[in-house]
Amino acid sequence: MSTAEAEAADPEVKGIEGAGDPPPRKPAGISLPLRLPAAAEARGWLAQLRALVRSSEVFLTLVAGAAGAVAGVLVTGMSQITQLMHVLLFGIRFDLRLSAVDHVSPVRAILAPTLGGLVLGLSELWRVRTSGRSAVDPVEANALRGGRMSLRDSILVSTQTLLSNGCGASVGLEAGYTQIGAGLASRLGQLLKLRRVDLRVIVGAGAAGAIAAAFGAPITGAFYAFELIVGTYSVGNAAAIMAASVTAWLTAQALGGSPYSFHALQVFPLRPSHYLALMVLGVLGAGLGIAIMQLTALSDRLFGASRIPVWLRPAAGGLLLGGLACITPQVLGAGHGALSLDIGLDLPLLVIAGLLAIKVLAALISLGSGFRGGLFFASLFVGALLGKLYGGAFEAFFPSFGLDPTAALLCGMGVVGVAVVGGPLTMSFLVLETTGDLSLTAAVLTACVATSLMVRETFGYSFSTWRLHLRGETIRSANDVGWIRTLTVGRLMRTDPKLVRGSTPLSEVRRRFPLGSTQTLVVIDDADRYLGLAPVAEAHTPLPEGATPGSRTAADIAHQRETALLPDMNVKTAMSLFERAETETLAVVDGPETRLVVGLLSESHATRRYAEELDKHSRGITGEG
Repeated sequence: MSTAEAEAADPEVKGIEGAGDPPPRKPAGISLPLRLPAAAEARGWLAQLRALVRSSEVFLTLVAGAAGAVAGVLVTGMSQITQLMHVLLFGIRFDLRLSAVDHVSPVRAILAPTLGGLVLGLSELWRVRTSGRSAVDPVEANALRGGRMSLRDSILVSTQTLLSNGCGASVGLEAGYTQIGAGLASRLGQLLKLRRVDLRVIVGAGAAGAIAAAFGAPITGAFYAFELIVGTYSVGNAAAIMAASVTAWLTAQALGGSPYSFHALQVFPLRPSHYLALMVLGVLGAGLGIAIMQLTALSDRLFGASRIPVWLRPAAGGLLLGGLACITPQVLGAGHGALSLDIGLDLPLLVIAGLLAIKVLAALISLGSGFRGGLFFASLFVGALLGKLYGGAFEAFFPSFGLDPTAALLCGMGVVGVAVVGGPLTMSFLVLETTGDLSLTAAVLTACVATSLMVRETFGYSFSTWRLHLRGETIRSANDVGWIRTLTVGRLMRTDPKLVRGSTPLSEVRRRFPLGSTQTLVVIDDADRYLGLAPVAEAHTPLPEGATPGSRTAADIAHQRETALLPDMNVKTAMSLFERAETETLAVVDGPETRLVVGLLSESHATRRYAEELDKHSRGITGEG
C-alpha cells in the first residue's frame, strides 16, 4: 500500500510517519505584485510557526510552557468557582474549606448534592443525546489515540467535574484540571500539526501543568506526566514537560496560590528499622487501594442494576451522600480541608478508622452514582488516615519503637496514592515538596515502590486504566500502543493473492502455476469461500504410487483450513496467529462467517513492518528522531 493510500485509509498514519505538510503551491500566472488576503497571510504565519515547532525542541518547549501557563490560570479559576459554590450552597465562610467545617446544616447537606446530582444527570442525558460518544481522558488519548483529544468534550468533562465537586460530591477536581489542561494542549498541538510523539508530549505537558498548579509542586506535576500520561521519562520530553510544570506553578502562585497545597509538620529522624515498618504500611496501602478500585466497580454495577434511570442516579447518590455529611462534613468535596485539619489533631484510633471508612464509602457512592471526578486527592486523604491509624497503633502498642506518627501519615498518603493513581516517583516527590524533608522522601519512596510492586503483581491497574479495562480496553499504562492498532492486517496484506478452486485437478494446477511463478495458492470453494492454502511446491511433488495428477485436486493439498486473518486485526495479533499456526503465510478473509478471501499476508512482511514502526516509536521516545 502506498503512503498516500495509507493516509487516506487512516488519518493517524500521517502522525505515525511524521510526514510534514505538503509544500505550498505557488500561484501561477500572476505578474502583478498582488497582496494576499489577510486569511492567507495568517495561514502563512501559522505554517511558519508549525515548521518552527516541528523542527526545534526549543520552540516545542515554548509552546509547552504556554500551555502550562494557561493550565495554571484554569486551575486557579476552577478552584475559586468551586469554593464560591461551597460558600453559596453550604453557607460556609469563604476562608474555610468545606470538609474542614465543624457542622453543615442537614438541609443544605442533603439538598446541595441531591440537586447538584440532578443537574449533572440532566447534563449527561443531553450529552448522550447530542454526541453519544464518551470523552477521552489524557491516559487513553496518549495510549491509544496519539494524543488526540476533543476540546469540546474536555470542556464538558471539566464543567461536570466542577459541578460535582461544587455541590459536595466526594470527588476531586484533579480529573477536571488534567482534562482541561491536556485537552487545550492537545488542541494546540493539533492546530500546529505536531507529529504523534510530540503531540503526546504536549498532552503530558498540559496535564503536568494542571497538577503542578493544583498542588504547588512542579516536580510532582512533571513526574505525574512522565509516569502516568506519557508513560516514560526521556531527554526528548523532559524540557517541554518541566517547562509546562514550572510555568503553571508560577502562574498559580501569582494568582493567589495553589488550591491543594498543604504543609506537614517536621518529621523526627527515621531509623533503619522504621523503613521496614513503612514498607509494611506500603503493603497495607496496596491492599486498601486495590479494594477501593474493586469496590468502585461494584458500586457501578449496583447502581446499574438498580431501577433508577441513569440520569437520576447522581441525584440518588447525592441523597445518600447528604446523609453521610450529616454525620461528618469531612466526606464532602475532595477532602483538602479535612486533611489539613486532621494532620495536627490527636484523634482516637476508632475515630480515625471511622473517618477512613466513611470517606471511602462517600467516594464509592459518588463515583458509582455518576458524579464526575477523580480519586487523586481522595486517595491522599484516605492514605493519610490509614497512615495516622498505623502510626497511632505503633505509638500505642510499641511506644519504644519510636515511629513518628507524622512520618506514617505522610507515607500512608503516598502509598495509597500510588496504589490508586500510580506513579511511585510522583507521590514521593509530592511528599518531598510538601515537607522539604529529603530523608523522609527516601523512606516514602521505599514504601511506594513496595506498593507499586504489590499492585502490579496482584492487580495490574491504576484507577484510570482500571476504568478503561471495565469498558473493554486492555491497556495498563499510558505507553503508546495506538500505533499498533493502526498497523492492521488490512494495511499490510497483499490484495492480489493467487486463487484456485478446490475442485481443480493437480494437473491443471501444475500447468497454470509452474515452479517459481508463486509460492502459495489460496484454495476456494465454488462459492468463493476460503478452503485453505496450497504450496505450489507441494503441487509439483511426486504423487504417491498408483495416483495420477487427475485423481487429486487442489483441495487435497490445502492446509490451514481453520486458520485465517481478519483485516481489522492488528499486527501483534497477526504475529501471534503465525506463531500458533506454525506457518509463514496466512490468508485474509472478510469475516469468520462469509470467509471471502481479500488478501494474503506473510509473517516476514508483518514482522519487518512491526520492527520498523517499533524502531521509529523508540527513537521518538528517546528524542533521536
